[in-house]
Order: sequence, then C-alpha cells, then structure tokens
Amino acid sequence: MHIGIIGTGYVGLVTGACFAEFGVNVTCVDRDERKIRLLKKGRVPFYEPGIEELLERNIKQGRIEFTTRVSDAVESSLVIFIAVGTPPRGDGSADLKYVEEVAGEIARHIDGYKVIAMKSTVPVGTGKRIRDIISKRRKEQVDFDIVSNPEFLREGAAIDDFMRPNRVVIGAKSQQAVAIMKDIYRPLYLIETPFVITNIETAELIKYASNAFLATKVSFINEIANLCEAVGADVHMVAKGMGLDQRIGSKFLHPGPGYGGSCFPKDTLALIQIAKEKGVDMKIVQASAEVNEAQRLRMIEKIKGAIGGVKGKTIAILGLSFKPNTNDIREAPSIAIINGLIREGARCKAWDPASMEDAKALLPEVDYCKDAYDAVKGADALVIVTEWNQLRNLDLQRIKRSLKSPFFFDLRNIYEPARMKELGFKYYSIGR
Repeated sequence: MHIGIIGTGYVGLVTGACFAEFGVNVTCVDRDERKIRLLKKGRVPFYEPGIEELLERNIKQGRIEFTTRVSDAVESSLVIFIAVGTPPRGDGSADLKYVEEVAGEIARHIDGYKVIAMKSTVPVGTGKRIRDIISKRRKEQVDFDIVSNPEFLREGAAIDDFMRPNRVVIGAKSQQAVAIMKDIYRPLYLIETPFVITNIETAELIKYASNAFLATKVSFINEIANLCEAVGADVHMVAKGMGLDQRIGSKFLHPGPGYGGSCFPKDTLALIQIAKEKGVDMKIVQASAEVNEAQRLRMIEKIKGAIGGVKGKTIAILGLSFKPNTNDIREAPSIAIINGLIREGARCKAWDPASMEDAKALLPEVDYCKDAYDAVKGADALVIVTEWNQLRNLDLQRIKRSLKSPFFFDLRNIYEPARMKELGFKYYSIGR
C-alpha cells in the first residue's frame, strides 16, 4: 500500500517514518523546501530520540520519500493523512486555515477513490467541513471517504507510542474506509492493540477530552501540592496514596511548575471554545487552565520571596524545554518564569541539552551556557525547571561552591530535601 502524509512537522514525520517501518510506502509532503532538502538527507529539524535512525533506514530501503508537491502524494496514495498545524487563535479556538488549504489542494488533484485521514487535532465538525471543501472543489466526480484518526504521541517517546500504542482511534462513516485503515495498522493487531471504531465527531472529541483530562490531573496535583506546603504534608506521599487506587492511577500526578508543550495548553483552550460555541460551560477545564497559569506565577513568587527579591541578582535556569527528551519550548513553563524574573530586574543564565537554539529567538536576553555548571557559576540561585536526566545526578558540592548563595529551587522534586539541607543548601521544592 502507498500512503501520503501532508505536513512533515512532529506528528507528520513520526507518522510517516513509523508507517514506513511497518513496510508501507510513504510520500511525505511539505511546502518548506529547505525542510524537504534536509529530510531527503535523513536530517530531522527537531529533537526526538530515535527518529533519525528510523528515517535513515527507511530512506535507504526506499520506503519513504519527500516532496513539496501535494499532487505526488495524492496521485500515488490510497490513504492521505493531513498532519498540518492547527495553531490557536486569539480566543483559543483552533485555526484551520492550513487544514482547509490542504483540503483544497487534495480536491485539485484527486483522481480516484481515496481515504482522507485527519491526524491533526481539530475541532468537532472538521471532518464534515473537509468533506464539503473537497466535494465542492474536486474536478472529477470521484468518491472519497473522510476519517478521523487522532494521534496520541508523547514528545520524547513518540516512536514507542506509535509502535506500541495503548489504543488506535478510527472515526468514519464508511466500512470500506475502516477496513483500509485497519489494514495499514495491521502490525498492531499482533500486539493486541485496542481499536476504537466510532463516528467522526466522537473520534475528534476523544483527542480533546483525553488531553483536557490529563491537563486537569496535572493542575489538580499542583493545587494539592500548594495545600501540602500550607499544612505540612508531603505531596509525593499524597500522590502515591491516590495513585494506588486503580480508579485514579499514578500517571500525571507529578507536581511542578505547570504543564506546557504543543498540546495541553492549546487543546484545553480549544475545547473550552468548542463548548462555548455550543452553549456548554466547561468549568472544570477552564479551572484547569487558570490553575496552570497561576502555578507559573507562583514559581516566580516562590523564588522572589525566598531570596528577598530578584532585582540585580543572577538566576541560573536549568532546563528550558517543556519536558525532557524534546527541544520543544512551546508554552514551556521556563518561558513564563524567565520572562517574569527579567521583568523583576533579574539577569538569567540558562542551560538545556536540546532547546537552547530554539529558546534564543524567544528569550534573547538570557545568557546561554555550555553546561549546568557554567550556568550556576556566580549565580545567586539555581532553578531546575525541566527534569532532564543530566540534572538528576549533579555534583552538588561543585554546585554549592559555584553558587554565590546556596539557594536551590527544585521545581521538579528531583532531590531529597533532607540531603539538600545537610549539604547546606537553602532548598525549595514543590509540595514538600
């Protein structure tokens, strides 16, 4: 089988490379000529463990190719995946201009039966919208089906999530389209992956509901962490006690400076807007978004309060990406924290193993350092924002000698409070 992937961003490229690994022939399309030139050489424009090796192998074996022409993918493929961006508008709703442009391009080149599968995260009703665009603009009266096939890829673990997913969601009206989608995912039947077969609207909503629920778990445990600080409880023990209840589960009950990335912030706001347009008030999701915003500001206040204000002081920030094993700084807590500290008159130094180049455009005032120890040298305080493995076993004696003052803010609760105090740090964590 031959499939096309339109959009070679994070989702599109991982999807294309993994399907190629399944033995499917894949044509990936992007309008960015520079990106396509890089991809043809096996070079990936973002950081994701394992993706370059996967891509190089499948390029050599001739199962994946790259082009700037949508027609190449449409004419050769039975299934065409749309994997372009859906950035938020000012009101939080998803901007579908790129999706609609792709639908128009597909309509111009469609020459036989195709399955148009939506990978991008889109509002409920987008499948119908895409069908209308293609129906009105197609040059030939050929048949096609629309499918919603949302992605559930975690940055930093995307290949494993694709190869060993906890579910595959397929939303379609046509049994023929469902059968074709099952066929390209056939390798997953060998590992008994659950398939959720439903209508398009339900599939579209599953993605938003999933991300909003996970974001709510993060905001909930952050509120509990703040209460733990007030009453003298340990949030890790609270989370453990909660998580052992199988109805709750332990995942995403990790306190910190708030969630970030390309999904949770965007998708929670989009879900709120979708509901608002239908006259439904999403109070819990709205509260989750508000708590997340407040948590970032709380981190700034925690630092200011502990060291007696930050004006004229140097703060070392360790970790910039919104999570480890990615260079993605979209909506990262580090951005809000650094901007807040700079507004208060602080100088910020920073180190991250993957995202410093991306951060320079957003945070030009920051001094970027060669490693964690370089960042800490002469600083008035250290702040761990992202729990990279490289930060889990720092030479703490060296850190203490390098700091001007022994203030250590561990916003991911990596280190043990008792040990840090024994070493002479003025140690601050979340909810402990």
